[in-house]
Amino acid sequence: MLRERFSDELKAAMKAGDKPRVSTIRLIQAALKDKDIEARGAGKEPASDDEILALLQKMTKQRQESIAIYDANSRPELAAGERQEVDIIGEFLPKQLGEAEMAEAVQAAIAAVGAETVKDMGKVIAKLRADFAGRMDFGKASGVVKQKLSGA
Repeated sequence: MLRERFSDELKAAMKAGDKPRVSTIRLIQAALKDKDIEARGAGKEPASDDEILALLQKMTKQRQESIAIYDANSRPELAAGERQEVDIIGEFLPKQLGEAEMAEAVQAAIAAVGAETVKDMGKVIAKLRADFAGRMDFGKASGVVKQKLSGA
């Protein structure tokens, strides 16, 4: 489903003459093609929608790291380009959970897997990844899980 959306959005952007959008969607498609080639080499199927969402999140994270570097080195024009790419990539990602929603999801996952100590953190994160792929920042979520399991 996402693959078709990329193609449709690319066509629309090309017709509209939106060069930054065309460029970003082509970057997404190239990364997806690389992932499919890697999977084929390992004898696996092409990337699923969940794997595509993970790829988009990875691309967003890379760009956010670049933005921080550009901002730190007084390169606002490069940071602006990266921000634009983050915005375009974000359009393909599902709405992210807010802080309160994340806390509720973490609490539910802890209860679902019966986690009691920090040693059970992996089980909780695995449950969250299965239930909220593409909708949660798992870096932040792991901090929340650790805090809840340590009783702090």
